[in-house]
Amino acid sequence: MSQINQSARTNPVAFALELGFFAGLIWGTIRWFFYVLHFTVVEPGFLAEPFFKHQFIKSGAGHLLGLLFFIAFSVIASLLYTALFRKFKGPAGGFVYGIFWWVILFVLLGAKGGMMRPLNRLTWDTITSEFCVFLLWGLFIGYTVATEFTDERVREPEKAGSLS
Repeated sequence: MSQINQSARTNPVAFALELGFFAGLIWGTIRWFFYVLHFTVVEPGFLAEPFFKHQFIKSGAGHLLGLLFFIAFSVIASLLYTALFRKFKGPAGGFVYGIFWWVILFVLLGAKGGMMRPLNRLTWDTITSEFCVFLLWGLFIGYTVATEFTDERVREPEKAGSLS
């Protein structure tokens, strides 16, 4: 029986790395689509803005670099969430986590770091779109972690629930 329990345990670091990669890839691509469709004026490479010239960030290669930066950011955020909050159940922790990162990036650091215009100079479409993307990105990370680390049904032996 201890062999079944041991094999069902998830390595938190490996899980967080994989989750962060896919969270960054999926939601970074959605951010890029939002930019292409003019739902947001924040460049896809805004996280790379402090390290590269703005003209490069606006190019196709800059957009791809922005996606890579968003993936790296998501991996770090996923590792952090898994390390600190993996015992939270349900979607609420993920919602709060996404809002937390939106506030950090768009309210506190964005304009100061030269990543974007100040919040009061962004369009309402941009604010709403980016807020929703980060809310759903946080939900994706938080709820996936919650499901993996708090759902005990997958750790039960096969015959535990059957009447034999």
